[in-house]
Amino acid sequence: MVTADLRTHWAGIRPLLTVRNEREYDAAIKRLNDLLDEVGDNERHPLFGLVDILGTLIRVYEEEHYPMPDCSGADMLRFFIEEHAIKQTDLSDIGSQGVVSEILSGKRELNVRQIRLLAKRFHVSPAVFI
Repeated sequence: MVTADLRTHWAGIRPLLTVRNEREYDAAIKRLNDLLDEVGDNERHPLFGLVDILGTLIRVYEEEHYPMPDCSGADMLRFFIEEHAIKQTDLSDIGSQGVVSEILSGKRELNVRQIRLLAKRFHVSPAVFI
């Protein structure tokens, strides 16, 4: 009985939680961005757990197919600031210049809202900043 129920539910959930190729990866990134738009950093939202799971699946796929040097979210932010020739004050949507400075110095971690905004701004997966 349990197996039949699981099989039925898995058929509907499997496409949401499968990341085996580029097409599924692109769909997962879009789905994660859409979820982040709806859920934000609201840990009480019913889909908050799905954000975490999907982020993990994306990260695993990226680590296997797009290995990156070991770096923090702050390192990636520093890279994008330099790459796009912007100033800390240009990132006022993620916080004041002081907040950005604290993130870059490692005194403060990026939160979900900031990661979502940075991912949209730089057109990358939110996983880049995790």
